Amino acid sequence: MKLTILGGGGFRVPLVYRALLGDHAEGRVSRVTLYDTDADRLTAVARVLAEQGRGVADAPAVVATTELDEALRGADFVFSAIRVGGLAGRAADERVALDEGVLGQETVGAGGIAYGLRTVPVALDLARSIARLAPDAWTINFTNPAGLVTEAMSRYLGDRVIGICDSPVGLGRRIARVLGVDPDRARIDYAGLNHLGWVRGLYVDGRDELPRLLADPELLTSFEEGRLFGAELLRSLGAIPNEYLHYYYFNREAVRAYQEAEQTRGAFLQDQQQGFYARMREPGTPAWETWDRTRAEREATYMAENREVAGAGEREEDDLESGGYEQVALALMRAVARDERASLILNVRNRGALSALDADAVVEVPCLVGANGARPMAVSPLPYHALGLVAAVKAVERAVLEAVESGSRAAAVQAFALHPLVDSVTVARRLLDRYTEVHPGLARLDRP
Repeated sequence: MKLTILGGGGFRVPLVYRALLGDHAEGRVSRVTLYDTDADRLTAVARVLAEQGRGVADAPAVVATTELDEALRGADFVFSAIRVGGLAGRAADERVALDEGVLGQETVGAGGIAYGLRTVPVALDLARSIARLAPDAWTINFTNPAGLVTEAMSRYLGDRVIGICDSPVGLGRRIARVLGVDPDRARIDYAGLNHLGWVRGLYVDGRDELPRLLADPELLTSFEEGRLFGAELLRSLGAIPNEYLHYYYFNREAVRAYQEAEQTRGAFLQDQQQGFYARMREPGTPAWETWDRTRAEREATYMAENREVAGAGEREEDDLESGGYEQVALALMRAVARDERASLILNVRNRGALSALDADAVVEVPCLVGANGARPMAVSPLPYHALGLVAAVKAVERAVLEAVESGSRAAAVQAFALHPLVDSVTVARRLLDRYTEVHPGLARLDRP
């Protein structure tokens, strides 16, 4: 099988290749094509992959190209992990929002909207190219904001585009671990949108183990989300929120912490990755060792400001293990290519899974996956506190899509104004004006 990675010069690509190296079953990926518009980054990542594959007899062949058509032709799977505007764009998104006193995280609030307005047009172009050049390929989207981008691409790819995220899987595994349960035997009742979901149950042999966790304050505060949100809030919710909901439940504290931080997360990653890619231009640099050291630093500092707000301290070693988006992607590819039935939490078109949303709305829910793709499983209705947030954020996503497709400035302003973390139409207008200044491409939003 041939896998094409869009954004093939991205820092996290070696994670995907590492997962592929561990797959030795018949019908595995035998060729990986890296596509990126930045030849320098492509060369750097190809070096890391070459060191990873050294000594592995059946390591997938790696080809790097800056030609999109060449990358897509003959692809069985397309993995989309692009970053429009690079980390400099993310850093600008964060700073503009914080200057207006609102959150600037890349997928949540004003920063997520700005990133979506930049990314969706490119994602739509890619979807059209995939439909034309690789119509039978399955597209796995990790490009953020993952739910919004997956919904945009589904306009051309239908159910053949599936969004993935490692946050729900990582959360489920952490809950299972503190309960002394084998994560592979647990069924997670999870529902919402990307970066906006809740674990409402964790079932083992038909028994829900989550109430046992909620009833034990010591267990409840023994893992990252428990320390982030606190036992009192979690017991009142009767659920464990995705870590990104900390931005909603503790918004004022988070904004203040990010304003007081020495630099934004995007600026930190920009400096870190610039250093990595600069070192990779030196012929003698040990590629894998340099990449792995940079990755470890990146993961240890993840959501540091939120942990500071909660008094949660440094990340513990057990919490450094994410859900492994590369493992989710590999499991998805296996299930589709080999018809190995699997249950995975994915971003797919709703099809009635969440009754409050329409059929085409992309949601993040457990799915049954096989040769015919991913089918969302019915989930119990969201409680009103969750439903309100989900409906509001889906309305924001739809306004972003309208703004991109129609060029309407009014729709873009509406997207900012409707978001629960932006509290003013006046602020929404100023945000769009500032983002248009730092991202000239947004000037296309000039229709009334």
